[in-house]
Amino acid sequence: MKKIFLIGFMGCGKSTISAYMREHLHLSVIDTDKYIEKKYDMEIKDIFSTYGEKTFRDYETNSIDEVSDYEVISTGGGIVEREINIKKMKNFGVLVYLHTPFTEIVNRLKNDKTRPLWNNDLITDMEKLYQRRSKMYEAYSDVIVDTHNRNVNEIAEEIIASIKKA
Repeated sequence: MKKIFLIGFMGCGKSTISAYMREHLHLSVIDTDKYIEKKYDMEIKDIFSTYGEKTFRDYETNSIDEVSDYEVISTGGGIVEREINIKKMKNFGVLVYLHTPFTEIVNRLKNDKTRPLWNNDLITDMEKLYQRRSKMYEAYSDVIVDTHNRNVNEIAEEIIASIKKA
């Protein structure tokens, strides 16, 4: 089976889906954000505040090669911001976009203080970021899976079925 890179906006369920795939489908899974936090012994928000977004994006780009042995790679929402990341991920496997409506993202993240780009307090700015990135996710993905009103099992099964067809 090809490597699966889960892409999508923050809060779309990448970490939840990948954890399900590890537990129920027995696939090897890694989350690039958690990998970076462990490697640099810092939370993402602290990397952003101490070194800036560019440094974090550099760490993210490097992490793609470093985690490529895993079967499922859950990525950060901004991984599509760099063309090199898209090329690397496509070289290793298939990009699966977990599409989630913005209203659902807002509901899921309303109390989340761990995401540096979400804690802006300006929902309009977040919606603009969502709209911009959504176009990238759609353009770069090999498979699009709608997560709205669906359970984790249904989403994971659709991903696996889609990968087998690809």
